[in-house]
Amino acid sequence: MGLITLLFFAFMIVGMPVAFAIGISGFVFFLNDPVMPISIAVQKIATMSQSFPLLAVPFFVFAGHLMNESGITDRLFKFSYVAVGWMAGGLAQVAIVLSTVMGGVSGSAVADAAMEARILGPTMIAKGYGKGFSAAAIAVGSLITATIPPSIGLILYGYVGNVSIGRLFIAGIIPGLLMMIGLMTTTYLVAKRRGYVVANTERPTLKALASAVWGAKWALFFPVALVLTIRGGVFTPSEVGAFAVVYAFLVGFLAHKELDFEKTKRAFAHAISDIGLIMIIILMSGMVGFAIIYLQVPQGISSWMLAGIESPAMIVLVILVFLLIAGCFIESTVLVLLLTPIFVPIITQVGIDPVHFGILMMSIVTLGGMTPPVGVAMYAVCSLMNVKIEEYTVEALPFVATIIALIVALLFMPGLVLWLPNLAFG
Repeated sequence: MGLITLLFFAFMIVGMPVAFAIGISGFVFFLNDPVMPISIAVQKIATMSQSFPLLAVPFFVFAGHLMNESGITDRLFKFSYVAVGWMAGGLAQVAIVLSTVMGGVSGSAVADAAMEARILGPTMIAKGYGKGFSAAAIAVGSLITATIPPSIGLILYGYVGNVSIGRLFIAGIIPGLLMMIGLMTTTYLVAKRRGYVVANTERPTLKALASAVWGAKWALFFPVALVLTIRGGVFTPSEVGAFAVVYAFLVGFLAHKELDFEKTKRAFAHAISDIGLIMIIILMSGMVGFAIIYLQVPQGISSWMLAGIESPAMIVLVILVFLLIAGCFIESTVLVLLLTPIFVPIITQVGIDPVHFGILMMSIVTLGGMTPPVGVAMYAVCSLMNVKIEEYTVEALPFVATIIALIVALLFMPGLVLWLPNLAFG
């Protein structure tokens, strides 16, 4: 396992694409093992692709791009602007609420952060908000997308860890809303102290708020429909992905009447690119996942990392600290695919619900995408808004501290995570 790890990091340092770094490292393991034939490596790649639950990934990615082309983003922005634009730090508050409602559409934190950087970034800077503060609010706020259903990361965690995706979806709702409240509170305190202007100085009337909700009704109803159909047994999580695509087409063509052939073609092109990137990482990780199990890595890490720790909560806390550090250097999708087979057996053995752990793990590894040195969402937002990484890092500290504090609270109060899935599924 040491050879695989060494090669993987060496390839990443020289800039090799993640999928190839994983794939080559996996093949080297099989080539150097005197017992394991190389044909097993090919079989493991093929096996990873033959999974019904995995169909949820391409369906939800495609549905997200269709919805973005259907005018849903503009309607959600208007709703967020009316609802919270009047608060201190109004546009930053809009960014956070927009991330929350966009979580039910895009399922990708990076896509959400990049979209908001284009829409809100220039306006925030023009209105006098600090560049670093604006970038931090947008980037860290996009973390909410990783927990609100349908999160692509939760789908992958459920698939690799053999955990109910339906329970994960519902479990992410309360933590996602708590993240929104926490980040909005942090934004309010910082903006109030600095005197940042508000986007809309007048509180919305009930009529204006109702009008904004009605304008975004199809987008706001989408995550509700997902949860209800899964809970009602109408669709499995994979089937609800297909439903999401049909829903996006109906909204785009019939409700909003903004989706046409050119926009559909553009959505297909973006979706194919994203799906290809995700799927090749998943397929290549099949070899490494087999090697992890074959070499009994979970047992080895369990005895080494957790020696002398008896409290289940403290065991999870140690794992989360490790994931936080790893997330600063490795993309969240890769961490979920490679580390879920290691840590799920450990936390299950000590009596931690894997649904509870999945929400914590997904939040903490996605947070790495908002932090130096290799945060993907951070670089996307900073490059689009022309913000220095140093300035962003300083301004992001209060937001990151808020998220870490919330994750620790959720660790020691599992009922906040598990209440809804237990209520829905028993």
